[in-house]
Amino acid sequence: MSTDLTFLTIAEASDLIANKALSPVELTQACLDRQAAVDDALHSFLTPTPDLALQQAREAETQIMRDGPRSAMHGIPYTLKDIFETAGIRTTGQSRSLADHVPATDCQVQTALAAAGGVLLGKTTTWEFAHGGPSWDVLGPPAHNPWNTSRHPAGSSSGSAAAVAAGLCLATIGSDTGGSIRQPAAACGIAGIKPTYGRVSRRGVLPNCFSHDHVGPLAWTSEDLAILMNLISGYDAQDPGSAREPVPADYRDALCGDLAGLVVGVPWQWIDEEAPISTPNRQALQDALAVMQDLGATVRTVTLPPLIEFNDSKRVIAMTELFSIHQATLRSRPDLLGSSLRYRIMGGALLRAEDYVQATRMRARLTAATQHVLREVDLLVLPCNEPAGLLQEGNPESLFESLSYTAPFNVSGNPALSVCNGFDGDGMPLSLQIVGRLFDEATVLRAGDAYEKATPWRQRRPNVQALAREAKQARQQARAA
Repeated sequence: MSTDLTFLTIAEASDLIANKALSPVELTQACLDRQAAVDDALHSFLTPTPDLALQQAREAETQIMRDGPRSAMHGIPYTLKDIFETAGIRTTGQSRSLADHVPATDCQVQTALAAAGGVLLGKTTTWEFAHGGPSWDVLGPPAHNPWNTSRHPAGSSSGSAAAVAAGLCLATIGSDTGGSIRQPAAACGIAGIKPTYGRVSRRGVLPNCFSHDHVGPLAWTSEDLAILMNLISGYDAQDPGSAREPVPADYRDALCGDLAGLVVGVPWQWIDEEAPISTPNRQALQDALAVMQDLGATVRTVTLPPLIEFNDSKRVIAMTELFSIHQATLRSRPDLLGSSLRYRIMGGALLRAEDYVQATRMRARLTAATQHVLREVDLLVLPCNEPAGLLQEGNPESLFESLSYTAPFNVSGNPALSVCNGFDGDGMPLSLQIVGRLFDEATVLRAGDAYEKATPWRQRRPNVQALAREAKQARQQARAA
């Protein structure tokens, strides 16, 4: 167990709180102190709520001392990506167009976490409206990667992942339209799961692309993700995309520590031919597959449709729906939108109805092909992305230039998890993506948990002392200016 309170996992902290060996107030204050010490170097928070957090922590402590914890999240500090509406707390999407937007009601996920007794530390930095890339012409500066602040934390759940990795919170909730949970989790060396489409309610979440948006948790371990999934999963009649599917009584029941009997498929044609990966990334993948075999899994090659088809389908649908959401602001007050997002919204205006229809037909075919492969194997395993590069202004044209390993599973809707599977020569995290059958998040989390417990990567954390020095320098420079 970590001796640094902010580096406790949810599971560890929850046990200590239940046994009255740790106070929610003490844990919350530790997170607030870490935020004060390092976030000037990370910019992971857009709207902190320290007074509310301490109030909730005190209430949780009183309730737990009297009645015991009502959930594994009771008294645990968490954050929300700033596209999740929160009653009385501004929700901006990191956009100047919503700089003063204060919702009257909570999103469904916040309602669930509040009912579980969680402690809300605030709203975290995102790309503008969960799209567009890192920008300096939006409501606040982009988040930095805690492993190296010259690198980006990916996106769009950028501040969310950075905050968890650096110990500013123990849990967070993000969104994923083409990889926006998994890619930041990968870049920051934490765990993040995109559940099956419709598994978690999107009610009260600012939309990016209605047909591809997913909501899901990020935390330090797969076990912690299982704890969060227990609380936020389920049917919501007020979300048109919500699925009326059974939810496991406890996702942790699947975490048995091995992969005995599971068949793992690897789409080598993507990796070798369509979008080759770097040598360190490939070696980490091969090493991870060997660990999975040692844990009892059988590994085989599978063939999925071309990666470019998944990406093309996703781009056309996402751009069209993005334009439908933001076209009024684009026409009336384009100056309130960042340049990167404006560029991408305008691209959607150029697409024709027949393009959208053909892309949705392609999506149906690709989805059916993915489910067919997953009838033959239990899981798909592949990289998530390359290690994080330099933090710089997003190139909006990159949307059309690169192939994503994460977008295919927004197209198909399958649950997909990112876990750390090593570090490159620069000390930046590498990542493994684990994909499962529809509504089988339990097996995906089982695989992630078993892999994490069989490998040493969970023991490494960013250098918070170095982050604190950088933050102090940033504060001094700001005062001097």
